[in-house]
Amino acid sequence: MRIALSGGGTGGHVYPALSIVSALERELPSSERLDLLYIGSSSGAEAEIVRHAGVPFKPIASAPIRGRLPWEMAANGARIAAGTAQARALLGEFQPEAMLCTGGYASFPAALGARSRGIPIALYLPDLYPGWAVRAIARLAQRVAVTAIESLRRLPSGKTMVTGYPVREEFWLTSRREGRQRLGLDAEEKVLLVSGASSGAHSINRSVASDLPGLLELCEVVHLSGAQDAPWLAEIHDSLPKGLRERYHLHGYLHEDTPWAMAAADLALCRAGASTLGELPAVGLPAILVPYPYAGGHQKLNARYLQRKGAAAILDDHDLDRMLPVVGELLHDEARLQAMRDATRRLARPEAARRIARILLELQEDGL
Repeated sequence: MRIALSGGGTGGHVYPALSIVSALERELPSSERLDLLYIGSSSGAEAEIVRHAGVPFKPIASAPIRGRLPWEMAANGARIAAGTAQARALLGEFQPEAMLCTGGYASFPAALGARSRGIPIALYLPDLYPGWAVRAIARLAQRVAVTAIESLRRLPSGKTMVTGYPVREEFWLTSRREGRQRLGLDAEEKVLLVSGASSGAHSINRSVASDLPGLLELCEVVHLSGAQDAPWLAEIHDSLPKGLRERYHLHGYLHEDTPWAMAAADLALCRAGASTLGELPAVGLPAILVPYPYAGGHQKLNARYLQRKGAAAILDDHDLDRMLPVVGELLHDEARLQAMRDATRRLARPEAARRIARILLELQEDGL
């Protein structure tokens, strides 16, 4: 079976696609091989993540569907046209039986290329709110899967289903005890996981750095900083007194061990990208969510959804100077933490990846 994949900009678009691929491999007969091609942007997070997963990757030109100024719109249109032609050529050579799109503007020209070749498209929306690219692809797709029921009213009816967010199988295999062993964490200490998504979050990193001694008095900190800020944070790490330095676990990025880091933690301080809707529930991890303020409101909607469900608290980016007391208050309120854990676990959807994989199989079987 040949499947083309597209989606990117952040790990929240890429990891669901890889999770669905893993589920699809488990659904196929043992005699059948799965061939993959990932089409995305070379400037997004997808290239490194996809190549690390061992999936062939081909970049195409891409741009946002809209622009603020007329000449921006014209330039974006030209890049989308070029990307569509590139995707059409790649798909003509690869000849997939279906395409899976997970959003991000790089997936729009890929979807146009697939449509021009008559290749059926399955679309998965990771965020609660569909952006311009997703809404455009939804019109081209034969099937649309969404994380939560709140998204249905914003998408075409008749071909949409609620599946939940597909996370990697590793998330369902983790344990707090083994996660702490893997990362060298104390078995009994409180642990805060700080993460700025696949590329890091500079404002969160600066806030953690400014309050780091106070944080380390409260708990051990596992900090996934992103590659760009890792060097100067490493200097701060090395300058800490030995007792505090041993409690600060800095990583530019984690691939395979991310699920274990999340399972090991008592609380997360992180952005509210699409992945939080699936990964936090999978390990029952309460969170303080800091929505990225320049993401078209997507992260705010994700954060409010988890807050309404009792799984998270929200701290605005401009209020990060309040981070230390908010973290301290939650870590010392075990009853509230446990209530948040229970609320988060109720949102877990272990079958999400398998359900979307079956959509792809249905497209193949129906010959759409």
